[in-house]
Amino acid sequence: MKRDNLSLRLKTVANYVHREAVIADIGSDHAYLPCYLVLEHQVVYAIAGEVNEGPYQSALKEVQSANLQSKISVRKGDGLEVISPNETDVITICGMGGQLIASILEKGKSKLEGVKRLILQPNVGAGSVRIWLKNEGWTLTQEEILQEDGKIYEVLVADRKEGNQPYTDNEMLELLLGPFLMKQKNEAFIEKWSGELEQWTKILQQMESSQSPDSMERKRQLMKRIESVKKELES
Repeated sequence: MKRDNLSLRLKTVANYVHREAVIADIGSDHAYLPCYLVLEHQVVYAIAGEVNEGPYQSALKEVQSANLQSKISVRKGDGLEVISPNETDVITICGMGGQLIASILEKGKSKLEGVKRLILQPNVGAGSVRIWLKNEGWTLTQEEILQEDGKIYEVLVADRKEGNQPYTDNEMLELLLGPFLMKQKNEAFIEKWSGELEQWTKILQQMESSQSPDSMERKRQLMKRIESVKKELES
């Protein structure tokens, strides 16, 4: 691969990988990220994991064409099954839903021994990832939100270290929006959550006719969320 062909999304992820690290990229697709990191001499070794045969073959082909077989191991398996405890310093999981990323981490918790950093790029549902990290004692240390090709992506960086979690009394909202992203409030952040507010408002309007106890409670919770996010965007 050509180094300058890596997407902005994956370059943002690459920026947070420790130099001289051993990395495992789970759901690596074409192994673009591991190839880039090795070619840039940023990591000493990389593992590209894929569960499906097609992407696994694509990753193998990419690594072979770059002649990086001695530096990148392409492995087929489900989630963190492709690694052993204490084998990697950094794990990246990119381009999936937040709930799926959280379930991969939960299912493979025993493989996280020795891992110092998680760099996670959920396409949707980043809140699910933040909740998992917090519950499992990982400290969220950095976040970025960016726009590329009309899509908005979030990148979450968590370290295994003692320290204060970046949450305040406003934790519920911070888990949803991102404590670091709330402070930055860049253009991508405003656009993402303005769009979510529009969707939630439409859903609320569709729920107006229903008067069941369950729907009344859902409406109350949705109205509260709309009010909180709207207030945050206006502040």
